[in-house]
Amino acid sequence: MNDRFLRALRREPVDMTPIWIMRQAGRYLPEYRAIRANAGSFLALCKTPELACEVTLQPIRRFALDAAILFSDILTIPDAMGLGLYFTEGEGPAFLHPIRSEKNIRSLHVPDPETELRYVCDAIRMIRHELADHVPLIGFCGSPWTIATYMVEGKANKNFPMIQSMLRETPECLHQLLDILAQAVAVHLNAQIAAGVDVVMLFDTWGGMLNTADYQQFSLHYMRQIIAALNASVPCILFTKNGGQWIEQMITTGCAAIGLDWQMSLHDARLRTKDRVALQGNLDPAILKTTPDQIRSEVLRVLTEYGKGSGHIFNLGHGITPDVPPDHVKILVDTVHELSAKFHTE
Repeated sequence: MNDRFLRALRREPVDMTPIWIMRQAGRYLPEYRAIRANAGSFLALCKTPELACEVTLQPIRRFALDAAILFSDILTIPDAMGLGLYFTEGEGPAFLHPIRSEKNIRSLHVPDPETELRYVCDAIRMIRHELADHVPLIGFCGSPWTIATYMVEGKANKNFPMIQSMLRETPECLHQLLDILAQAVAVHLNAQIAAGVDVVMLFDTWGGMLNTADYQQFSLHYMRQIIAALNASVPCILFTKNGGQWIEQMITTGCAAIGLDWQMSLHDARLRTKDRVALQGNLDPAILKTTPDQIRSEVLRVLTEYGKGSGHIFNLGHGITPDVPPDHVKILVDTVHELSAKFHTE
């Protein structure tokens, strides 16, 4: 296996900086758009293991990436809880039955990963077989706070006023919701590990909307609870978008790596973490829409910002956007490998 990614997570020496890309299996690839059209819906794509396997492998076939990431969605857990997940073109995810009361919360259950979410584990088993140990496989879930924002609001909304009201007016209800979600995420991630993933990642996409005290109480606390419950043999990456101010607190969760968005300096993050965890990131995704020369220049800047030595996984500061030319992704991946070698010599 190409274990460059796993070695970097352990902060062991590598020959060059590994790279994978958030949302690397997605709409920027014409082969993804073709299979998505044939599937009929995004949910059908997620819930058909053969299709999820194929989509996961598409970028691995096209680019020299150092890891594959399971094709799934962070809202599979609330869907399995019976909230009626659906997707509207151009508007994103929504629920038929959002969480609006303590009674709604009490009705929730922890989904069984081998029955209600079996399609995820089946996809992992297929992907593992098809990868044939070519590169490691990443599994993932959303953080309890991030999943809860959608469950309470009922749809995507960057301000999420409904959960903000719950946090202020009935925090005990919110804690009940977050606790059952933490249980569900831990169970689901352990099932992904048992099915064959090599690394897991927690996506705390909306943690950065909180203030420091609320982040610690309503987001970080539950991610710490999850990581403590995970199979310790598999490393966990923790990513809070807009969360760079809290990286010292994130280290205390037991995560192996912290994902950083493009607003955070890798140099500063490395100084603050004192190499106690690996760092993942953090190229601005918009750079991929510029020129090849600009992409190469920015790759060198990011590599230089981290500096010499292992413990860096190159990634974007958030997910790749649908309007990025695939050729530019190849330039990114190849340039990272080419230019990073000199940062790993004695």
